Amino acid sequence: MKTRDLSELLRAKERIERGKAIPARVWEVRPDGRGGFTRRALDPKAFRAAQKETWEKSIVATRQKLGLSQTGFAQLLGISVRTLHHWEQGSRTPTGAARILLKLAAENPQAVLQAAA
Repeated sequence: MKTRDLSELLRAKERIERGKAIPARVWEVRPDGRGGFTRRALDPKAFRAAQKETWEKSIVATRQKLGLSQTGFAQLLGISVRTLHHWEQGSRTPTGAARILLKLAAENPQAVLQAAA
């Protein structure tokens, strides 16, 4: 593979992760109960819309569960209030470590508060 091709793929991946582009294919993979897996093709546009809506609701619910303002929650996560606002409005979705931290905060908010103290 040429360096230029790899660079194009990485740029496309970043655009998809930031919500600027829709992936060409999305697959749902689940265990089949017999030690294997089944996969099903999903509509990429519908998947992206559902994913955005889920993140928006999850982020707001987590922040409210912790009893924090947008400013306080942004400080806890180490991000700008503007970034948090974009996530809550659905114009951007969190990626990488931020996603993992948000999932942890949703499942165990006290652990995140203790770790930040």
